[in-house]
Amino acid sequence: MYLLGEQPAYADRLINRLQGIPAQLLDGLAPSGDPIELGNTSDIAAQLPEQQVFLVQRGLLHARVDERPLFYLREGDLLGLRQGIELPTCHYCSDEPITLIPYTRRAVFEHIHADEQRQELFTQYLIGHTALLSDALARLKQPEIRPTTGFQYFAEGEELIRQGDEADNVFIIIEGHAEAIVDGQKVGDVQRDEIFGAMAVFTQEKRSASVIASTACTVMVIPKDQFLGLMQNNPRIAHSLIESMARRIDLLNKEVTQLRLPMTA
Repeated sequence: MYLLGEQPAYADRLINRLQGIPAQLLDGLAPSGDPIELGNTSDIAAQLPEQQVFLVQRGLLHARVDERPLFYLREGDLLGLRQGIELPTCHYCSDEPITLIPYTRRAVFEHIHADEQRQELFTQYLIGHTALLSDALARLKQPEIRPTTGFQYFAEGEELIRQGDEADNVFIIIEGHAEAIVDGQKVGDVQRDEIFGAMAVFTQEKRSASVIASTACTVMVIPKDQFLGLMQNNPRIAHSLIESMARRIDLLNKEVTQLRLPMTA
């Protein structure tokens, strides 16, 4: 997906990263039929079968919502994820020939959720697109009414999260690296693409740790209500995130156990 108009550099970098995810999600899954070749069209949905997801192999699709141009899809994008969602109709049109690779929609989701790595990639794909659209909206609004959704930048040593603060947002590091600190002691690392800050959002408690940039960081910021809505509407994504948290807690428990062994000895 690419938004209309001039893009800031961080949005271009994120778009380029998201562009490669669909091919990874579909790796190992056979198409449901031969490639579909279409000429220029004002409404591509009318020419495509339902309950299918399509990988754009060639061409450019312009997306219009309420007849307003919003974004376009290009090679490597997925078409058909919006089916069954009660949102304003999104019409796709094209002024050039299009080649689409068809996949059965149900098979696609079963394939994604059969593998933890694909689940994580799909989460990144959905949240990444949400953040891009939110950031575009923020830049269109006047400064005094801009929402907080979007991207923030932190220099080395700056706090991304402060222990004891209210949990209003969930974060993903787009570039850089950070450390989790509790009462002045390092308890873990936060890597690129890792979702963090969600635990306090779920428990509705204050931040249990500080997160400090160990290098310069670009961070995707997702408001609490928006993040909880995504989890509610996509239970499998919530399940994937919970599994990721469980693995992180298990790793922390093992580290604590290793620290206690010398004391016991």
